[in-house]
Amino acid sequence: MSEPTSTAEAFFERLAEDRFLPTVSTRGPWSPLTQHAGPPAALLGRAVQDRAGAREDMRLARITFDILRPVPISPLTVETRLLRQGRSVELVQASVRPDGGEEVMRATALRIRTEPGLLPPVTAAPSLPGPDTAREEPFYPVPWDAGYHTAMECRFVAGSFLDRGPATCWMRMRVPLVAGEKTTPLERVLVAADSGNGVSNVLDFGSHVFVNPDLTVHLHRVPAGEWVCLDAVTTVDDAGLGMAEAAVHDEQGRIGRSVQSLFVAQRD
Repeated sequence: MSEPTSTAEAFFERLAEDRFLPTVSTRGPWSPLTQHAGPPAALLGRAVQDRAGAREDMRLARITFDILRPVPISPLTVETRLLRQGRSVELVQASVRPDGGEEVMRATALRIRTEPGLLPPVTAAPSLPGPDTAREEPFYPVPWDAGYHTAMECRFVAGSFLDRGPATCWMRMRVPLVAGEKTTPLERVLVAADSGNGVSNVLDFGSHVFVNPDLTVHLHRVPAGEWVCLDAVTTVDDAGLGMAEAAVHDEQGRIGRSVQSLFVAQRD
């Protein structure tokens, strides 16, 4: 596996209908050869929504990602299949694997039938300051110049990457998910949602390893706009088991919640 060197104009380039080439913008903070889980999560969310035969009257309500292995920065193939089809609910699975390799990430999505105008909306008004009043803060140190941390714009209402404890962070993609293709608000949410632990870390990243083997996102409203806010908190047990959870907002108000399980250990 060779390290990518080109400047990225997107997180992925499409090689074929179901095959994608990750760019340096997908690179995570742990290794120059593996991805942050946010971009492949969005790629799987896109596959769930765009699969052949997908019903237009159904909307994604919950999606759970199992991160089985580090996702490499190498060509990836995405596959989808329908697990269960009902009149009002369907369950869809999507997975991604590198060429000649094993499955590295899997998504299981619950889609629910909707009928616009059927009920009066019951939603809360925006309760957080918007991104225009938030502040930019430095990213915690990583030994490479380009990656997820440079492909995302981050503005904090509370906390920062370098502070410990709960944080509220607005995030916006600087590049599209797939080169030359429109990025949807749902994909913007999924690119950002895996950062809950990163923005609300409670232990020093220099001395501790945080691995989230999963991510679950619930959405009760269609996301809108380019900005996604994570109002996040991380808790860690003394045995090394943790959880990061975040209320997810767009500029119109709250839209759902994300949760990550965490394996936490001291670095060697």
